[in-house]
Amino acid sequence: MQKEGESIVLFMGTYPPRECGIATFTKDLTESINKKLPKKLTTKVLAINKNGTNIYNYPKEVMFQISDNDIQDYIDTAHKLNSEEKIKLVCIQHEFGIFGGEYGDHLLAFLEILNKPVVITFHSVLPEPNERLKKVTKAIADKVDSIVVMTPKGIEILREFYEITTPICVIPHGIPSVDFESQDKEKEELGLKNKTIISSFGLISSGKGYENVIESLPEVIEKYPELLYLIIGETHPVVRRNEGEEYRNFLELKVKELNLENNVKFYNKYLTLQEIIKYLKATDIYMSSGQDPNQITSGTLSYALGCGRPVISTPFIHARDILTEDKGILVSYNEQKPFTKALLKLLENKQKRKQMEVNAYHSTRKMTWPNVAVSYKNLFGTFLELPEIQRLPEPNLSHLVNLTDNFGIIQFAHQKTPDIKSGYTLDDNARALIACCLHFERFKEFRSLQLVKTYLDYIKYVQKENGKLYNYVYEDKNVNYENWSEDAHGRALWSLGFLFKSKSIPRDLKKEAGDILIKSIKVIEKMKSPRAVAFSILGLTLYYNERKSEENLKTIKKLSDYLLELYSSNSNDKWQWFEKYLTYGNSKLAEALFYTFSITKEEKYLDIAIKSLNFLISKTFENGMFVPIGQNGWYHEGKERAYFDQQPIEAAYMVQTLIKAYKLTNDPKYKKYSLIAFNWFLGKNSLNQVLYDEITGGCYDGLGENTININQGAESTVSFLLARLSLYNN
Repeated sequence: MQKEGESIVLFMGTYPPRECGIATFTKDLTESINKKLPKKLTTKVLAINKNGTNIYNYPKEVMFQISDNDIQDYIDTAHKLNSEEKIKLVCIQHEFGIFGGEYGDHLLAFLEILNKPVVITFHSVLPEPNERLKKVTKAIADKVDSIVVMTPKGIEILREFYEITTPICVIPHGIPSVDFESQDKEKEELGLKNKTIISSFGLISSGKGYENVIESLPEVIEKYPELLYLIIGETHPVVRRNEGEEYRNFLELKVKELNLENNVKFYNKYLTLQEIIKYLKATDIYMSSGQDPNQITSGTLSYALGCGRPVISTPFIHARDILTEDKGILVSYNEQKPFTKALLKLLENKQKRKQMEVNAYHSTRKMTWPNVAVSYKNLFGTFLELPEIQRLPEPNLSHLVNLTDNFGIIQFAHQKTPDIKSGYTLDDNARALIACCLHFERFKEFRSLQLVKTYLDYIKYVQKENGKLYNYVYEDKNVNYENWSEDAHGRALWSLGFLFKSKSIPRDLKKEAGDILIKSIKVIEKMKSPRAVAFSILGLTLYYNERKSEENLKTIKKLSDYLLELYSSNSNDKWQWFEKYLTYGNSKLAEALFYTFSITKEEKYLDIAIKSLNFLISKTFENGMFVPIGQNGWYHEGKERAYFDQQPIEAAYMVQTLIKAYKLTNDPKYKKYSLIAFNWFLGKNSLNQVLYDEITGGCYDGLGENTININQGAESTVSFLLARLSLYNN
């Protein structure tokens, strides 16, 4: 049996501290993939060195090194990899300039000997190649198992011009996950307040076309004298070695000739990711002026759009693919006039520019590193046996704390910023109470116990003397007593029972929860909503496990028999369910009957629990992934089911239900499905996009047909925590 960490996916390419775009890409990609792979699988690096003369102080991630021009080094290293059983796959980051030989053909000697599965990412794909380039590229393609390109155009070029038959897929260039924000904060911190910022960043070399942007500015500055063009980045090391600072000096001279010293600034340094993001966030318009029409990948363009910045760009391949007119403007090569016209057009229409920012940001969410990592992991899974569950993120309460004030958890958020005007709900505070009980049981952190107290106080606050628990509280802390929700009342009962049964919670809090619960039982008989009944069963059963009473048991059985009656009235051979439709919180109906069986041992409850859960599984698991019923239409018997908008709470509930089913039946399929349902949060879903934000600890608010909802409100954030913490009991 292999130990954890024994298996390796080896990435071949340049790597920091070498200053190179591929090096940065390789580092970002491997760090992201490591978070997605199972614990027994990790990434390491085979670093390519320039000429064998450069010595780099590599980090521990670098396992092997090759001198780019030493063909014997390629051969010897391939033999070493073959002898390493723990290396399961090699992923090559390919750019013609980093491998030795003609068009990097030294790589062929390496591939000829290597007997591992190989995935290669082509960062450059050139149309209309000469015969030698075509021959080398096709030979490389023929010796690998799969090819990755970053735009659909890449597939077209490889098929048409190189006649490549190897499987090819598109995985976009990765971008960092950043919040969508205005420029004001970053401008002030950078000392650029009241400036209109246009910028370009990256390693500088001739062919970037910065001179065209500079020449376009005089006419623009006449109208917008506060405009400042930032050219950010040092000269490319290879260019500096061969040409010195010739191009930079040329640009600086042009700035002087045009009297633009106050409107063009150079930042001559190799930027960290944090610095790049800071400058991009301060940018009003990003300038992408590269002169190579065949450039198929631009990390700088991707990063700018990913920060939500409109772009003016020359029409190289990647720009044509990604830069639609609602996100920026394409201009012609080697001319300054089109840049002038485009700049004036965007500067004169702030509303249009701001809408472009929104469009740019939303259209690039699938390109964030966590999503790109999921795509690579899925690709690797065609060559490696990967378990259903990947490396699980540790529970992180940061965003839950961010959403919570001293009264309760706030309902909605704008991105990650709490929207206090949205008020508070019993639903959210009840679920948050359960999540924090689970967290305290596991980690014994005082912080989670404090949150338990806050959420319990909220529940007490919204209860009237008649026992009813009311759902909505306004920003000013006034309760909406006009609308009573059965479902919310039931969820609160569930949370109170859960707290009461928690072993580690202090007695005074358990007593308080028990008192509220007893008082709230009065109104249960008025409930007709199947979900309200189901949640009440959960709460009462948990309470019964600690305080057994015939009266409580009688109530539980009465509620459970009501669910059985609904099932009998609405089910048939093809529709084994409690209603003629599937909507929200479906799995909790089956789960309630599992709970009832756990205390009564009456088979009638277990029988319907299993039948209904199996039916729900058949409708919500497709092609190895969880596909919850969408809010946009639900699913009525005999009709087409809705696939969108999918909600995180459905994944959380399904995880909990399946864990309960597994515990009571010991059927391994339920454990398997619980892991698949949890993976919905981590990218195994209809969009292959990650909903959990590993930076904030929050969760995005839902999955639409084409994109995710980028807000991180209470329900979704608590949903992830419920699912993740419940897995500790699986």
